[in-house]
Amino acid sequence: MTVSIIGFACLMALILIRMPIGFAMGVIGFFGFAMLSDWNWNAALSMSSRRVIDTSQEYGLSVIPLFILMGNFITRSGISKELYQASYAFLGHLRGGLSMATVVACGAFSAICGSSLATAATMAKVSFPPMRRYGYSDALASASIAAGGTLGILIPPSVILVIYGIMSEQSIRELFAAGLFPGLLGIILYLGAVAWTVWRNPDAGPSGKKLSTPERLSAVQGVWTTLVLFAVVMGGIYGGVFTPTEAAGIGAFGAFLIALARRSLSWRIIYEVLVETAHTTSSLFVVVIGALIFSNFVNRAGLPDELLTMITGFEVSPLTVVFMILGIYIILGCVFESLSMLLLTVPIFYPVVQSLGFDLVWFGIVVVVVTEISLITPPVGLNVFVISGVLKDVSTGTIFKGVTPFWIADIIRLLLITLVPAISLLLPTWLYG
Repeated sequence: MTVSIIGFACLMALILIRMPIGFAMGVIGFFGFAMLSDWNWNAALSMSSRRVIDTSQEYGLSVIPLFILMGNFITRSGISKELYQASYAFLGHLRGGLSMATVVACGAFSAICGSSLATAATMAKVSFPPMRRYGYSDALASASIAAGGTLGILIPPSVILVIYGIMSEQSIRELFAAGLFPGLLGIILYLGAVAWTVWRNPDAGPSGKKLSTPERLSAVQGVWTTLVLFAVVMGGIYGGVFTPTEAAGIGAFGAFLIALARRSLSWRIIYEVLVETAHTTSSLFVVVIGALIFSNFVNRAGLPDELLTMITGFEVSPLTVVFMILGIYIILGCVFESLSMLLLTVPIFYPVVQSLGFDLVWFGIVVVVVTEISLITPPVGLNVFVISGVLKDVSTGTIFKGVTPFWIADIIRLLLITLVPAISLLLPTWLYG
């Protein structure tokens, strides 16, 4: 326990001096493992090199660059505007309807894009101008974009769920199935947060124009190809027609065809998409490899076993332990962004949760939901800062003020998913037994 605490203290020090978290975890993991091996450098080098090689050759991780490529092609195709228009066609006439349409469009776009930050940045450009034109308050308009963007790390296909599955050795397709209902529940609760906001202050979200049925059908026609692509990719995974990696390949190629058909591509854009995909993928792999090296050090130090012994000594119920872990996540969310927090904590917590008899697929969804909250809570709400950077005349204080009902909705969703595991496990149990 002492060695692990020293290791964490050194890790925090490296992060505070701005060392990239992947390198920081790798350095601490390497030297910590060497120290626990009586300063056997060959053992530490062998462990680290094996982690690099095994991770680079991990077939399951090939899903990451393919889904990122799919999201980049979809983003460049300009589908975000059509998704917003389709959502607005059915919800825009309600009080707060444009914010509701933004939440639904963010959920749909993030399900295809797979990135919360990209969703927030893209939808800020698409949905904020019409909301301001209709007289929406800056707080509600920006907050609905920030909150809707968080859905990207849960609604499948999700890169975060892939990384969790690799680290905890869980089925990626089961995690994708488990994330669907909680993601839809998040959309419903966010719509409730918008409704509550405009109920308290009707001027914050005036109702828009009600469209006719032909106009609504016309709006839907603009997104049918994307919806078909999503149905093929996720339906194929859920139905066992192909593996998540094969689905990612089909999705990337389908997204390329959609962008090509919409005449959104040029040789320069294709080059930029490939470079951006390679850059994002390499950054994620560095972080994952560093986290796995750090995980080896933590396991060698016996921290999970020590934590389990300490927790059982308190003689509290297993569910109480889960709530203690969630409390730690909420506190860490005020300092760390979602991916860093997940990679730091999953190697420590998942063996403890597994020893207590909980399902690790369910725990993965719980962890992703609680890390979602960190994207919109101060002081390190990355979605808030992304939107503030895009919308230069909207302060972060205004966005944080408007986002309060949304993170309260997230807390409600977290409690529901924690106390009612069937919300997460019903679909994977029904599909895979």
